[in-house]
Amino acid sequence: MKTQVCTFDTSVIRTYHKYGDETKAALKELFPRIDFSKPVAITDRIKTWDDVVDELGTDPTKALPSNADKDLVAYVKIRAIAEVLNEGWTPQFTVNERRYFPWFVLYTKEEIDRMSDDVRSRVVLRSLYSAHADGGVASANADSDSSCASTHYGSRLAFKSRDLAIYAGETFAKEYADFVFPERQNPLGFKYEVPTNEDE
Repeated sequence: MKTQVCTFDTSVIRTYHKYGDETKAALKELFPRIDFSKPVAITDRIKTWDDVVDELGTDPTKALPSNADKDLVAYVKIRAIAEVLNEGWTPQFTVNERRYFPWFVLYTKEEIDRMSDDVRSRVVLRSLYSAHADGGVASANADSDSSCASTHYGSRLAFKSRDLAIYAGETFAKEYADFVFPERQNPLGFKYEVPTNEDE
């Protein structure tokens, strides 16, 4: 019961901050016990793709052609997810600036079968068809020696903190899977399954 009240409070507070003075006054009158000055953490506000759309005020995938490939639609979604979760932060590429990305690993069926239920629930997809770190939404290479390092791909998909990257990867696993596993570029027939709440 406590969780339901918390979720309800979060929803009401989110509505309060989204609308104008008239709505705010009405909500304060209807729910006098709720502290509307308390900010709601972005990870409490954004749980689904619909939450992302609500936060943006528009669905960015609607601008795509109706026959757009699934991986393109997924890219637009995870770009929007990163924008919303970062709350205005964008990479500046300054010295010592840290940027974070969700990281996914490919396991064999045998390896997954040997895992505990908790670990298995976090196994969602892979980074690329090969075993190195050059694929997916980000990569970091150390070529020749430690003084020669480079990072490629996906600056618009970066997160400002490790916790946000983990949250995005776990909460929006389906969107990341659709981006990394485009069906038309999957000649080897790799399959993935995204765990649902019912599976956990």
